[in-house]
Amino acid sequence: TRCIQPRGSFVIPFAGTILGGLLPGEMVLIQGSVPPNADRFQVDFTCGSSVKPRADVAFHFNPRFGRSPCIVCNTLQKERWGREEILYQMPFTVGAAFEIIFLVLKDAFKVAVNGAHVLEYKHRLELEQVDTLLIGGKVKVQAVGILPASSVSVCVSLHTDSNSVPYRGELLKGLSVGQSITIKGATNQHAQSVCVNLRVSDSTDIALHLNPRLKKQVFVRNSFLSDCWGAEETKVDSFPFAAGQYFEMIILCDSQQFRVAVNGLHQVDYKHRVQDLSRITQLEVLGDLTLQDVKII
Repeated sequence: TRCIQPRGSFVIPFAGTILGGLLPGEMVLIQGSVPPNADRFQVDFTCGSSVKPRADVAFHFNPRFGRSPCIVCNTLQKERWGREEILYQMPFTVGAAFEIIFLVLKDAFKVAVNGAHVLEYKHRLELEQVDTLLIGGKVKVQAVGILPASSVSVCVSLHTDSNSVPYRGELLKGLSVGQSITIKGATNQHAQSVCVNLRVSDSTDIALHLNPRLKKQVFVRNSFLSDCWGAEETKVDSFPFAAGQYFEMIILCDSQQFRVAVNGLHQVDYKHRVQDLSRITQLEVLGDLTLQDVKII
């Protein structure tokens, strides 16, 4: 982990130099908490630290906790703000701890809060210009660091809140042969359906759709490509899910197929219908369950 050099301790407002700048594939990690009286705070990725004239802000990330909670994103260039991008969702809780991960890509920042994807912000300024991190407003910060691309491209552990369904997690550089996804959870007492999707970037396509239907005891597998569902696969030797029960599902990505095991027993194989595995960049978990842990290794 590469640390951001603080100018002093983590006192707010915080200003830190990003030594060597940011590189695609790196993740900026911020751990902290939102005070009970917070109205807003912001994280700014800036091009220098000049105050007069004010340095350009490549990415302004600004959660606001007012009457209509939202996250405002913007870019400041030549002391003029651009068009605001506003997300009317609030993944932060006043009075609670948080972990923010800013995933740096060639064309955008992707932001996850407490393990769940929140938003994507396309670069408006050259990434190479960013060399400073500023944190301000009503917020407490315990840790700031940069995780190098070499460590995050292979292994990601996505821990979830117990009730964070629907869940969406980013697969940083897409899937690759040999990777496995482990999903641990428990179905609800009157559960009817659980759904796991592996989605394709920049499209509505779903490379792998796993859908155990508990009432009918059918384990549906399919793909949604070019706005159309394909041929459904349902054959299984025994149905491994039950309402109100803990389960552990492992999806192994082989060169020709996905192999799926539940509670330690191999259940199904599903031949790839999306051949370019690197395009599969999002994991989605939906349905009647409590999610406990997700790991992508």
